[in-house]
Amino acid sequence: MQSTSTPTHCPYCALQCGMNLTPAQQGGVEVRDRTDFPVNRGALCGKGRTAPQVLSSRVRLTSPLVRAGDGTLAPATWDEALDRITGELTRIRAEHGADALGVFGGGGLTNEKAYALGKFARVVLGTSQIDYNGRFCMSSAAAAGIKAFGLDRGLPFPLEDIPRTGCVILVGSNPAETMPPALRYFTELRANGGTLIVVDPRRTRTAEQADLHLAPRPGTDLALALGLLHLVVAEGRTDEEYIQRRTSGWEEARAAAMAHWPEYVERITGVPVPQLREAVRLFCEPEHAMVLTARGPEQQSKGTDTVGAWINLCLATGRAGRPLSGYGCLTGQGNGQGGREHGQKADQLPGYRKLDDPAARAHVAGVWGVDPDSLPGPGRSAYELLDALGGDIRSLLLMGSNPVVSAPRAAHVEERLRSLEFLAVCDVVLSETAALADVVLPVTQWAEETGTTTNLEGRVLLRRRALTPPDGVRSDLEVMHGIAARLGVEKGFPTDPEEVFEELRRASAGGPADYSGITYRRLAEENGVFWPCPGGAEPGEGGALDAPGAGREEGGSPDAGAGLGEDASLDAPGADDPARDGDGGAGAHPHPGTPRLFLDGFATPDGRARFVPVTHRAAAEEPDDEYPVLLTTGRVVAQYQSGAQTRRVDELNAAAPSAFVELHPRLAVRLGTAEGDPVAVVSRRGRAVAPARITPHIRPDTVFMPFHWPGAGRANTLTNPALDPTSRMPEFKVCAVRLERA
Repeated sequence: MQSTSTPTHCPYCALQCGMNLTPAQQGGVEVRDRTDFPVNRGALCGKGRTAPQVLSSRVRLTSPLVRAGDGTLAPATWDEALDRITGELTRIRAEHGADALGVFGGGGLTNEKAYALGKFARVVLGTSQIDYNGRFCMSSAAAAGIKAFGLDRGLPFPLEDIPRTGCVILVGSNPAETMPPALRYFTELRANGGTLIVVDPRRTRTAEQADLHLAPRPGTDLALALGLLHLVVAEGRTDEEYIQRRTSGWEEARAAAMAHWPEYVERITGVPVPQLREAVRLFCEPEHAMVLTARGPEQQSKGTDTVGAWINLCLATGRAGRPLSGYGCLTGQGNGQGGREHGQKADQLPGYRKLDDPAARAHVAGVWGVDPDSLPGPGRSAYELLDALGGDIRSLLLMGSNPVVSAPRAAHVEERLRSLEFLAVCDVVLSETAALADVVLPVTQWAEETGTTTNLEGRVLLRRRALTPPDGVRSDLEVMHGIAARLGVEKGFPTDPEEVFEELRRASAGGPADYSGITYRRLAEENGVFWPCPGGAEPGEGGALDAPGAGREEGGSPDAGAGLGEDASLDAPGADDPARDGDGGAGAHPHPGTPRLFLDGFATPDGRARFVPVTHRAAAEEPDDEYPVLLTTGRVVAQYQSGAQTRRVDELNAAAPSAFVELHPRLAVRLGTAEGDPVAVVSRRGRAVAPARITPHIRPDTVFMPFHWPGAGRANTLTNPALDPTSRMPEFKVCAVRLERA
């Protein structure tokens, strides 16, 4: 263990809060504030402060486990475990072909691991069947962003811009519980005279901070956005000059919105017309405004269209591609942004390149030293891959995910996992999914390894190793190296994360997510670097500053950092430091990175943003006489994702020990249940039971369950795997249920 404090980042959400790790008297490390990191400025939530507790050998895996003849998982040596894995993969591939081998990754893997996993699947295994749990997180926002702007980056501006805008519409997000250090940005917004509008069927802790809370019926966010755009047009609040100069497709989108008049939208959403009009006034009157979406509107079978409707609202009012205005997605998982950029997604190659693009295949194959024709084509999306397990997919290698708890229709997914001929899981703890595996490999955690992540702003960060991992634990990179070598691929899978990152830089060069100008040295010296950051170009002398979407505000100077004219406070970090050299490729001055996108143009062929006409449609499953209530799901402040790690921390479990069913008092009266009584929630896919939590802060036609727990209270037993046709996102956020006294 190092004797001094190690600056690093939290292992949990996409804020990637800065923290310092210092040696603890009782051994291990403890968390100390790191005030120099601009995202959280020293603030941490309870999950971040207690993160070192999961490093304890009391809760984590320290030895490989192999399924014995009697069906139990027994400790084994690494050679025994890796030999078992390679033997089974070799047998299954010989009998059924390469696509019988599935690979499933995670949005918490570092950039290096995500990159190596995509390469491993395609080069070593030769399979197209790879995807990751980030498909369940922000894929609809990504798809909508690419349609409208030509590029997806969660936030196209830093968080620091939020307090300086005039109004924020926060749609389906509860940062007070999901990423508490981010709440200060919205508090500062209001302190500066700006307004906050929260769209959520529940009056959450975040909604309590809002100037206006809109509580639509779950599954109707698309109609709500269209209704607001209708009013913008009807009240003459569109920015016609901006629309003409910087967009295309307005007439079609306008016509679609005009079919959603206020009274019609009120009937669909339950949001009163006066509230719709007030929202439009608050959003349109300031000079600057933003719309931020999260899982609420995105985790729907029409999530891409829903996000597209909110983007249309921004475009119609001139609120995109300008300082202190725009649309952004609040990415959830720790490396959810980087995880979807470098190749563990079914249709993707590193640098956010498309797998079916011949030029992209040729570039990446050149970096990998393989024939482009040897690379398989796109495979199944996450749920479709899980649904195919035990069919034509006979084995699965899984890293950094716990689909037994986190996948929709979870009981079915669990059954599919059990039906596999072979399952290997790499994890820190014995998760519910790992407990089903034939081989479990114990891998290093955040504080025991170095690697990069990319936070929700597109800021690439360096996590630093602060501890030596326990004996018997290896990194995911070492796992891939060991399996690849046993399968005859001796080179191309280094175990040093910096060496992997150097290859990632080359593979991403010239792609939409260009990391080629970023190095470990730069990341160690700076508080992150925003992509795109191409190598080999000086600021203002070509590179991404001349590419669509990364350049200057109209009339601005090409020398002003990220191109924001005379507003020095918005300049890119480091853009005025000619002393830095040697990093980021050839040239004395490395590219400063791009904190703010789209200021000079969008990343489309003509540089214009594209309106996408959308219309409201119902959720895949609407209430009926048998299932008359709507279920929506989400998180609580003390737990994270599937809870595999946070449920092993005593302090967090004391704050949130189990699942619950949140319901309105009127619904509780009809059911005849009281606070704390067990309630059964039943959908067409299964049944979950948890104590009642009665509150007036939820719609009477809706119940809410958090999704962090397995067993009887597993919320995802109930959820609907109906998929968005573009993003392939399942409809986690709305399904029809009935309630029973348990």
